[in-house]
Amino acid sequence: MADSIRGHHYLDYPDELRKGILLHRYIDTFTDAHPIYRKSKHRLHEKYGHYSGVIMDIVYDHFLAKNWASYSEIKLERYAEEFYQLLQNNFEILTEKTQKMIPYMIARNWLVSYASLEGLEMILFQMDHRTKHRAHMQEAIVEVKQFYTEFEAEFTLFFEELQNHCQEKLAEL
Repeated sequence: MADSIRGHHYLDYPDELRKGILLHRYIDTFTDAHPIYRKSKHRLHEKYGHYSGVIMDIVYDHFLAKNWASYSEIKLERYAEEFYQLLQNNFEILTEKTQKMIPYMIARNWLVSYASLEGLEMILFQMDHRTKHRAHMQEAIVEVKQFYTEFEAEFTLFFEELQNHCQEKLAEL
């Protein structure tokens, strides 16, 4: 949702949501500038251009979901259920774009589906469909499988740094 809230419009939301939007912006900026993430993204850039960043975000989400137990004591399935319920309970304050996306997200259980390669492939296909197949993102599964070990190692190093930086940022907010 934070991606669709521009400028100072985040101020229109309750305090905790404002913090989440600002943290999301911080994570995006940190990620885009990080040398490990840029190394991962560079493998895809020649074939996918601008969309290599979108693909890499999805691939990193895959590794987070796949290795969820390393980062949380709450099972991914339970976390996803509680998150979906939170969305539904706060439906009226969400952006229209987010409101329209929720039924698909829940029906296909996006958060849990990210954990498998099959789920990752489905997400890439859906994202490619949203871009009217301009980027052929679903084809990136070939490179994901080819460089799977490298991507996962890079994600693990990157995510450790990201967690530390996010704790510091949250303390500021």
